[in-house]
Amino acid sequence: MGQHGSARPQWLTGLLRPWPRPTVPAPGGPLRFTADFSATRQWVAGRSWAYPDGGPTNPGDNKLDHLVTDPEYSRGGVFRATRRPDGDWDTGLLTTEGSPEGFMLRTGDVLETRVKLPTGLGAWPAIWTWRDGGNEIDVFEYHPDNPGVLELSNHVRGGGHAYAHPSVRPGAWVDLTVEFRARTVVWWVNGIRAFADGTGVGRDWSASLIVNLSVSSGRYHAAPDPAVSALSYRVDFLRVRRARS
Repeated sequence: MGQHGSARPQWLTGLLRPWPRPTVPAPGGPLRFTADFSATRQWVAGRSWAYPDGGPTNPGDNKLDHLVTDPEYSRGGVFRATRRPDGDWDTGLLTTEGSPEGFMLRTGDVLETRVKLPTGLGAWPAIWTWRDGGNEIDVFEYHPDNPGVLELSNHVRGGGHAYAHPSVRPGAWVDLTVEFRARTVVWWVNGIRAFADGTGVGRDWSASLIVNLSVSSGRYHAAPDPAVSALSYRVDFLRVRRARS
């Protein structure tokens, strides 16, 4: 999310690998974090240092976002965007960065989530990580103009994959599990081992969580249809398991 503005990633062009066979994701350890999006102790709304000056806009990353704190845009687990008179979109974002609890993922954690993909062109949902200008791992990104593909990216040490599968489509529920290992990050999609980057996050990695809905400006992915004034996607649950140290 934070590093996609300058150019389309080279790995994303023409890289659609064969569908892997179903298997079983690693079980992870005991629960360390269970998201309650309404909880102000867990989440800060409408602000992130992944955006210039903390927000509210980020046009350099090809986004029409105007972050808002209104709970209707994020606090119920439905992340919304609505068109503004100036051409930007009011958008929902939650982050653990700067929250009272200050939860951070770290090496060895396993994140599990279920999301309902959006249907409207221009919607750009994502779950990702961020700290100190980087440490970004994209649990997923999605663009309905590329309807059968999830984007899975490691911006810490490099590596990414355009995961194509019939279960990925506008309006579909998708289960995601991501293992943040030191030497490889592993993504599972609907119980299938979708991608392992072979680079990992290193032994001392840590980062805050971000969940949001951006709106594409139209440079790399379709902007919203002029007749559309609202977009949304849903996060059913999000939790993190941590191995005992």
